[in-house]
Amino acid sequence: MTTDNNRAARNPVTAKDNQKVQELVNKIVATEAVYIFKLYHRHFYVKGTHFFVLHEKFEELYTNATEVFDEIAERLLAIGGQPYSSMTQFLEHSILEDYPQNNNTPEADMVRDTISDIEAIVNLLVEGIELTGEVGDSVTEDILIGYKTEYDKQLWMLNAFLGNEMS
Repeated sequence: MTTDNNRAARNPVTAKDNQKVQELVNKIVATEAVYIFKLYHRHFYVKGTHFFVLHEKFEELYTNATEVFDEIAERLLAIGGQPYSSMTQFLEHSILEDYPQNNNTPEADMVRDTISDIEAIVNLLVEGIELTGEVGDSVTEDILIGYKTEYDKQLWMLNAFLGNEMS
């Protein structure tokens, strides 16, 4: 039998704060879903002298993003939320725009677009880290910090590929 005291010990977050966390985490779920499909598009349509490298890199990125998507959606379920699960919901709630149907994007632009998407995701993760830290949801905070760390590394590598300096 679970008592209110046991529940509070497992999740010290108030119902109001938990609702805020659920909404933000669901926005991350939607954003990850759109990001995954954008990466698939880049994987399918990349052309140029770096085809082999970028084709593999985009596959690696969408595979990693799928893991992020799954773990964050499962965390949302664990804290009582209901993750978005339709394309309509993903597009409506994502901070990323749908990818324009352009099958001739230069490979460097694809990398720049990926960097831009990751920067937006990192900003959303920072927002989530700050919120979960403020309300005391250390488990969700830890998950988001871990993924921010991974995305920071991806940003460094993609910028290095383009010859960009990290600031």
